[in-house]
Amino acid sequence: MPSFRENCRENCSPPQSHRILKGLEPEFPREPATLPRQIYRIAASYQRWTGRELFPGTPPHAWPEIVWRSPSVVVSHGIETDPVLNFGNRTALRLWSMTWAEFTRTPSRFTAEAPDREERARLLTQVTAHGFTDNYAGIRISSTGRRFRISAATVWNVVDEAGATAGQAATFERWEWLP
Repeated sequence: MPSFRENCRENCSPPQSHRILKGLEPEFPREPATLPRQIYRIAASYQRWTGRELFPGTPPHAWPEIVWRSPSVVVSHGIETDPVLNFGNRTALRLWSMTWAEFTRTPSRFTAEAPDREERARLLTQVTAHGFTDNYAGIRISSTGRRFRISAATVWNVVDEAGATAGQAATFERWEWLP
């Protein structure tokens, strides 16, 4: 399976405006003031914690389109007591079978089945303490009840421009559907 970078070299077009992205299916969310800022926080935090670029060689002004079009899943949640998903790219929305509106109203714990939520909570506690973790694997469930295993996921803390905790994010490009 090609890496995101290899795939993007062949399949991602040059940066375009959000106006053009609206025509993609699922549609690019209409939150021009907050969405690019969240994408910036996700990508900048990834680099802060891992020392790697989320999208190597991509300038920050291109991140919204690159993240949205990425064949890798990119998701994040906030810092509420029961954290709610606040970003999912096109691949994530398709994988979890949700619209943007549904996705961004969903507590992130509902991305895992009840028996797997304790393990997921341990992972997030570890990320909170250490900044990030690589090579995470686990079972997730779509909104339609379809189960899938993710692997080689990176999960990291998201910080805002002042360095305050703003949530957590994850990315992965490998998943398999389960019976």
